[in-house]
Formats: sequence, C-alpha cells, structure tokens
Amino acid sequence: MNKKGIKIVTIGGGSSYTPELIEGFIKRYDELPVSDIYLVDIEEGKEKLEIVGNLAKRMVLKAGVDIKIHLSLDRREALKGADFVTTQFRVGQLKARIRDEKIPLRYGTIGQETTGAGGFANAQRTIPVILDICRDMEELAPNAWLINFTNPSGIVTEAVIKHTNVKTAGLCNVPIGMVNGIADILGVAVNRINIDFVGLNHLLWGRKVYLDGEDITDRIIEEMADGRSMSLKNIPDFAWDADFIKSLGMLPCSYLKYYYMTDDMLKEEQEAAEKEGTRGEVVSKIEHNLFELYKNPDLDIKPPELAKRGGAHYSDAACSLINSIYNNKCDIQTVNVRNNGAIADLPDNVVIETNAVIGKYGITPVSSGHMPVKIRGLMQAVKAYEELTVEAGVTGNYYTALQALTVHPLIPSAATAKKLLDDIIKENIDYLPQYK
Repeated sequence: MNKKGIKIVTIGGGSSYTPELIEGFIKRYDELPVSDIYLVDIEEGKEKLEIVGNLAKRMVLKAGVDIKIHLSLDRREALKGADFVTTQFRVGQLKARIRDEKIPLRYGTIGQETTGAGGFANAQRTIPVILDICRDMEELAPNAWLINFTNPSGIVTEAVIKHTNVKTAGLCNVPIGMVNGIADILGVAVNRINIDFVGLNHLLWGRKVYLDGEDITDRIIEEMADGRSMSLKNIPDFAWDADFIKSLGMLPCSYLKYYYMTDDMLKEEQEAAEKEGTRGEVVSKIEHNLFELYKNPDLDIKPPELAKRGGAHYSDAACSLINSIYNNKCDIQTVNVRNNGAIADLPDNVVIETNAVIGKYGITPVSSGHMPVKIRGLMQAVKAYEELTVEAGVTGNYYTALQALTVHPLIPSAATAKKLLDDIIKENIDYLPQYK
C-alpha cells in the first residue's frame, strides 16, 4: 500500500451512486487513510462526472478530511499505482438497461437488468470492458484489489477470476440490505444481526438468522409468513405465500421472487411497462432529479433522495470490504468470491455469493457443504447459465450464447431463447465487439 495514503480509483465515477461511496470513505477515514480518490468515466459521462465530482469535493471539504478528489477521462493514467479499484459502470448507460428490460418482455419473459435475458445482455456488454480494465490493472497496478459492484456482479466477477490475474471480489447491496431489513423488523441495531448466506448473486438464501448469536430463523419465517417484507426499491413488494415460506424454511432474497413468483412478477412488469415504463425508465427520471440536486453548490452531503435509487448500503458494503482488507480484520462479510469447494455441489472455479473471511492476504469463503435439495437444483441450473454466459461474453460464440439463454429457468424454450439472442445481438452490436 502507498505509504502516503491509499489511492482509490472508481471506474464509473460519474454514477449517481458515487456520493454513497464518498460518504463511506469519509466515515472510515480514521482507520482507512484514503489520500486520493480518482473518479473515472468516459467522454459520454463527462457532464455527470463533473457534477458528482464537485459534490464529492464539497463533501470531503465539509467533513474536514484530507482526501483529494480527482476527475479523469483517462483510465490508464488514473490506474497507475492504485491500491483499490472499484467498478460501478454501466456499458451503454441507462438506455441499454431499458433495452435489456424491453426485449424480454417482447417475448413474454421476465425483463430485468440482472436476471434472465436482460442480465445476459448486460453481461455480454460488460465482460469485454471489465477484462480491458483488468489488463490495464495487471500492467499499471498489479498489486491492486478490484472491488466489483458492476452488474451482473457475480457473472462479471467470474469473468475476472477465470480470465485475469487480478485480485477481486464482487459486491452486491442485497445481503447487507437483508441484514438491515431484519434489524428494522426487530427494532434492533444492525450489528446484532448475522445471517448465514449462501447462493449466487441475486440468487441468495439466508439459511440461518441470528440475533446476538441466538438462532431466530423460525421467528423471522413466521414474520414473513404473516406478510412482513424486505423488498428492495427495484423489486415489487409482493408478500410471500405463508405455506411456501414455511416450507422453504430459509430467508429468500427479493430477486428470488422472479423464480418463485414468476407469473406475478411478469404480470407486474408488463403492466408497469405500459403505465409508468420499465424500471430503467423510472430510474432514468430518478437519476435526472438526483443530478439536479447534485448541481446545488450548497449541497455538501449525500442527499437522502439517493435511497430511492435502489443502491442503499452500497458504501457500507464496499468500504467495509476495503477496510477489512487494508486493516487485515479477518472479519466475516458477504461477497462474490471463487467457490474453492465452499459449496460442494458447484465447481471449484465458479463464483458464489456467500459469507467469507476478509483479510489482507485474501478472501476465504466459509464452507457450506452440500445444499438442501430444495435449493440445490435451482442454484445449479442458474450457475450453468452463468458459466455459459461468461464463456459467451469472452468468445462471442453464438452457439454458446444460445445454450446460455436456453438453460436459464426463466426462459421457456430454445425457440424463445433464439429470438431473444438475435434481438439482443442486433440491438447491442455497437457494444459487442466479441460478436462482430
């Protein structure tokens, strides 16, 4: 690490999430001595980068911390000597997300940015870019950690692990959101709650829930059976069926509604698309309003309105991870990491989302053994899709891509998969160099 202080580089620095990240580093400044944060973006994101960057400068000034904020459109220059690189970019920006949501709906399937065909499209655009970033890191910052928040986080992280030498972990705000949700239900401090997480990114189960070390899983299941919910801002707030949640006996993340409540979720998406637009179109409006707020020269804190964006607790997840690596805390956090036998029913070289011990010398997933039959099949099916999606994203092989979509549980047939794939390639070709 840099003796003069820690150098952070954030790819996608013009994101509306950036104030969350800056707040997280400010809160931890006493034990995480960040000296420089480079916010990096592309030419198309220059205006947003300047707006967010100026807000970031005001935030550190108000906090009285000695963190220098740098704005850059030159990724390679920014990466030189970085200690940590965080990624929070969207290839094609929100217009691409909206396409990711609309194409599947065209064929009567779930239209979501990270799950199903929409997630596949997102991954195909993103994988070539993340691998380019990693090649730059291998050359210019070979000792740096990559903390990936770019969706679909698990798939993108798996591409990095399989095809680069970069030290990496993927992050999602879903696990920490679930911990906070349980704390809210019980009216207790967040640090009193622990959850035994296991699964994949956006396919996550809490097998056990603990309050002060006491197993309260049954109590939480009863609360959910009575209609209590912890849905994220971007997921419809349907209550779980009481008998179903009792039979599951675990805490499902909100994204599992796409698999367990497919008909209801699809109907809601179709109706919403007709009325107020897809989630991407709604987010586009939220973002516009956020950036209007960010422009205010008197604003020098993260505005509370950012919570509506759906990325709550992002800074806690990202900054806690970096803090634990830097300070060798060897604590337990939930990350996307190489399996290495932690889930016995999946290959060693794939990425899972699970609790792991975080330290200076690496990230070690907590062993979970074999999965219960009731979740094992779904997990294996989605992982097969993810493995094929990574391979397609790297090679641009049409047949591999077709198989990836065909095996996904939310896509009903090979014929539908082919229609989806052809539209995805056609409408995203400017961002798919591997398919040209």
